[in-house]
Amino acid sequence: MTDVEIKPQRYKDPRPKEYFDRFHERVRNREPEAKVYEVVRILTVLYALSVFRARGLMSENVPNGPVILAPNHASFMDHFFAGAFIRRRIQFMAKSQLFQPGPSQWIFSHGGVFPVRRGHQDEEGFTTAFRILKRGGAIGMYCEGGRSRNGKLADEARPGIGRLALQSGAAVVPVAILGSYQVRNWKRLHFPKVTVQYGKPFRFERVAEPTREQQQETADYIFGKIRELHGELARVGHRAALRNARRARRAERPAAGGAHAL
Repeated sequence: MTDVEIKPQRYKDPRPKEYFDRFHERVRNREPEAKVYEVVRILTVLYALSVFRARGLMSENVPNGPVILAPNHASFMDHFFAGAFIRRRIQFMAKSQLFQPGPSQWIFSHGGVFPVRRGHQDEEGFTTAFRILKRGGAIGMYCEGGRSRNGKLADEARPGIGRLALQSGAAVVPVAILGSYQVRNWKRLHFPKVTVQYGKPFRFERVAEPTREQQQETADYIFGKIRELHGELARVGHRAALRNARRARRAERPAAGGAHAL
């Protein structure tokens, strides 16, 4: 059986910085528009649940206040999978190539997504991310930079997430998404099962001006947590992971507490 053909990734956006200023300005000064975000959330959750039998595990690990969600990245759907099972509005730092004239560009911008120009030293993306975290928001950022083409995690992390975690002092939640790399096979009528698991949050002592080495070391630590979570999820499989999460939740539930469904 052959895989669906994958389009090559474009690593440099030739458009000037000024093209993206309006998107950063909107996200820095406004929360995601509730109607846009919630409509997209409802539609994508229904799609994920019905088509990919998606399940979210341990979503209670995502805290209130400034937080960085760090998922592995293997599909264009990972933005939606990562945010589908939590009530917080996640604002993703996304590659600038997604911002093309048309309805999707409007939805991304009004829904709180902001661009980072790949192939450039893009300080605008970090300025926007810090602004969101400063007001107590939630950022989604991929350690790997680009998507995996075969479902395997990258060999190493990119330092950007280390810089964001160190300079902001925000909590970091590793997120493992299992099965999403096969989502592209829907054209062949193959619909994989997808499981999303949220790890325990942690944070780093704030560093105003971290060195490149500190950024890389922090990014590697975060990616190590994602790798552990993803590896265990892959080892036990979708069904066993769901059973384990239910057992863990029952064990932590107070005797007088109510049920909290997965």
